[in-house]
Amino acid sequence: MKRSTPLSARTIGILCLLLGAVLFSSKGVVIKLAYAYGVSSISLLGLRMIFSLPLFLLIGYARRKPGRPPLGRRDLVTILLLGVVGYYLASYTDFLGLRYITAGMERVILFTYPTLVLIIQRVIFGTRIRPVQWAATAMCYLGIVIAFSGSDLSAGSDFLKGAGLVFLSALLYGSYIIGSGRLAPRLGNVRFTSLALITSSVAVITHVTVSSEPLFGLPTAVYAYAVLMAVACTVIPSYLVTEGVKRLGAGDAAIVGAVGPVATIVLEYYLLGEHINLLQGAGAALIIGGVVVIGRSKGW
Repeated sequence: MKRSTPLSARTIGILCLLLGAVLFSSKGVVIKLAYAYGVSSISLLGLRMIFSLPLFLLIGYARRKPGRPPLGRRDLVTILLLGVVGYYLASYTDFLGLRYITAGMERVILFTYPTLVLIIQRVIFGTRIRPVQWAATAMCYLGIVIAFSGSDLSAGSDFLKGAGLVFLSALLYGSYIIGSGRLAPRLGNVRFTSLALITSSVAVITHVTVSSEPLFGLPTAVYAYAVLMAVACTVIPSYLVTEGVKRLGAGDAAIVGAVGPVATIVLEYYLLGEHINLLQGAGAALIIGGVVVIGRSKGW
């Protein structure tokens, strides 16, 4: 009987990133469902991180490795900055932007971050941008444009405000991807992710505590959506994405993450009653093609 060939580290990384992208992409749809109950952006974000924090603490403690050297001051400061800037502020600006634009448009703008990652790494660290990365990025963005070209992407007079907030979120999240790509391989996936997301959770909870927005007395459905976001759209994909970045590197990982808009199209169809047309199908195929190109590219 022929033995099955074990999956390569690169294949495992791609699978982690694909699943992480799908779960992260569901966040926008869940937020839209929760907004129907009149909850504010900071209250919903606060509930999301309040329910996430115990899980980050538990996973970080359960997966700790005795004997590992303590973090240096520079690494610790970097992780704290990534948690606050690259995750808390990125999440907050994304939540705010979704007040003014559709979940589909949010995905289109947010997934400019693969190109932002490539450019930032080139400018700051001198990282070479491989031709295959440009080709795969072009395929993914062309697919995104085609997929949403037939959709009504506007959402009132505050469209530009919402688009600007989500683009800022993409820029901030890109910094988190770059930071995780440089620190997670050296410090460990679980260690890095737990510390960064614990920091982010504390920042969010502090924000909502000093604000006047309520956390109690909200509709039961809001708490259910917050728990769903905490587990399925925050904790699980956070570890999956960091593991994928560790195996593929920040540049390739960001490109693979462009499958997220495809997931949004499907989720909007099933949960928000949106329609899937031929253009969306063609765009999805191009995005998946870009992911496949990266998956098979290895070093070229």
